[in-house]
Amino acid sequence: MVLFTLAYGGYAVAPYGDEGEPWLTLAVAALLSLGAVLWKHPAGMPEMGFSFALPLSVGRLAQTRRVSVAVFVGAVGLGVWSAGETSGSLGVDLVLSDGVAVFLSAALISVFGGGALAKAATGPVRAEILALPDSPERRAAVEFMSAGRAIGLLERGLLFAFLAAGQPEAAALVLAAKSLARVPTSDHGKHASEYFLIGTLASVIASLAMSMAARSAVGLPVL
Repeated sequence: MVLFTLAYGGYAVAPYGDEGEPWLTLAVAALLSLGAVLWKHPAGMPEMGFSFALPLSVGRLAQTRRVSVAVFVGAVGLGVWSAGETSGSLGVDLVLSDGVAVFLSAALISVFGGGALAKAATGPVRAEILALPDSPERRAAVEFMSAGRAIGLLERGLLFAFLAAGQPEAAALVLAAKSLARVPTSDHGKHASEYFLIGTLASVIASLAMSMAARSAVGLPVL
């Protein structure tokens, strides 16, 4: 991952080799790649068929994760430093912007408040699944539900972002992608299908309501 980032990034910035900022951008990308590798493989580098050790990627999990966080922070710091005064003025504008505060607040309510709404709406179905006698169908349904929270957070975040940007067509693509990747099968039983439909509908309602409220608050059309 890191080598590919360096190779392709070098190819991309080569036409601008006489400028400094593209190379700083490449350095930021390489640091982000390294941080991701260290976070994903805390016990060491992936097996490559021969002995190869990096001091940063060995040791206990907590130590390597701390190194990963430090690399991420260094990448962000380098990116901010390379942007110079532009990042400072942009940061001030974002902090003082009422519109940013409105959309950020609405996004948080949509993502996390919508999660509470989805949990409450799917509660009866979840209880029915847990009350089923032990069987392959029950185990498949419980496994299906176990991944619901993380996917729901991502789903509501993307839905809100597209709806708030005035792109409901893109939001529809999010739902289509989720349906293709996560639609329950006959092995999961009818309860899992009910859980999927109710949870998706709750996420859509939360994202749509908060995006409409945020756009209306800043004087934009609700859709």
